[in-house]
Amino acid sequence: MVAGWTKHGDGRRLAPGEVVKPDERLTWPRMVGFGAQHVIAMFGATFVFPIVMGLDPNVAVMMSGVATILFLLIVQGKIPSYLGTSASFVGGVIAIRAAGGDSGTVTGAILVVGAVLALVGLAIHFLGVQIINRVFPPVVTGAVVMLIGFGLAYVVADVYWPQDHWLALATMVVTFLFIVVFRGFLGRIGILLGLIVGFVLSWGADLVFGPVTSVLPGQNLRDAAGATCSPEGVYCVATAFPHDRVDLSAVADAPWFGLPSFHGPDFKISAIVLVLPAVIALIAENVGHVKAVGEMTGTEVDPYLGRAIAGDGIATVVTSAVGGSPTTTYAENIGVMAATRVYSTAAYYIAAVIAILFGLCPKFGALIAATPGGVLGGITVILYGMIGLLGAKIWIENRVDFANPVNMVPIGAGIILAIGPVGHMITGEFSLEGIALGTIVVLVGYHVLRALAGRGRGGEEVSGGEVGFERVGR
Repeated sequence: MVAGWTKHGDGRRLAPGEVVKPDERLTWPRMVGFGAQHVIAMFGATFVFPIVMGLDPNVAVMMSGVATILFLLIVQGKIPSYLGTSASFVGGVIAIRAAGGDSGTVTGAILVVGAVLALVGLAIHFLGVQIINRVFPPVVTGAVVMLIGFGLAYVVADVYWPQDHWLALATMVVTFLFIVVFRGFLGRIGILLGLIVGFVLSWGADLVFGPVTSVLPGQNLRDAAGATCSPEGVYCVATAFPHDRVDLSAVADAPWFGLPSFHGPDFKISAIVLVLPAVIALIAENVGHVKAVGEMTGTEVDPYLGRAIAGDGIATVVTSAVGGSPTTTYAENIGVMAATRVYSTAAYYIAAVIAILFGLCPKFGALIAATPGGVLGGITVILYGMIGLLGAKIWIENRVDFANPVNMVPIGAGIILAIGPVGHMITGEFSLEGIALGTIVVLVGYHVLRALAGRGRGGEEVSGGEVGFERVGR
């Protein structure tokens, strides 16, 4: 036993059918390699989504390492997992910024959601996982996952794709090929590879074709000169102007070593309501991931399910308190474990330390922030679509019956409200929009209609602790 991990066999190889369990390890040089592999697997989504949400990707990468260590301690090393940036908050965050909210407002809202998630985890720990299945049966869980993904379509259409539509198209196609054609590890980091190729293509386009005329990537549309916005604050249009696709001036000015740009949270009720629906997706995501790890390792994970959800919530509170992104367990890293059969938590501790070291390099963060808007358009159209279709996957695997109007009516209405995105004014200063409004309609509408229709006709029965939960994707 070294540092809490028992060496598996000779520490060098695995016999057919064997796995390295969470409390085991191989030789330390090999574990460093597995840790680096986990960093690469999580890296693409962990730094792409902070950029999409307008947060500092350097802080996000650094705090993902802190969050992972905190999570592993809370679950007592029983659930190997990496905590990276969650995609479930993107829609709410975009709405907050469209309404004039700054990064402090965004992270304040995320912090509250993390606290709610932690409380849900404690409830599951003491009351049992069955309580979740009653509130979020498969039809509701799948709908929320779908509307979170498809509800972000306007971000691609109105924000990123118009910045450079040809580069967005090229990045999308290249990423298609990486994900589908490449097998194994390279396929799992297809998003990251597509982003890198898109970055290089953008740089080449600057040299060959010159500047592009569009809204500057990362520009706050609501505050831009000449910007006009819809009454709900969802759609904003700013004046386009010529600019280079790739601007590395900030990279040259950034130091090699230093702390990232931390900031404190700012709490506003209107912003909190916009991101609260993400709690549903995070619960579904965490339960699905924990169950997957249990099946792969052949261990009973139910006693640690509540701890895992609470750990994710606490980690989100800690990261957002200093300006970081919301966190969630990562399916990408579970895929790495499935491919390598190495489930040792030692690899995750190593990956976490590497991520923290990356966060201490401002030059690295400046390079990430220079990602062209057109490239993000090609990447996000894939990410959002995959998230949405995973909701359909939950319905298919759980045989949800859409011949039943109790299932079909509220679900269809909620998804359309999210995709719109439709804004509903509550008061003169507060409105529910898009994903937030759609989630409320799905959740409340389903349970109210099910009660009215009677148990004999409404909704499907839910059985089994894992029913209705699948990966949400990044």
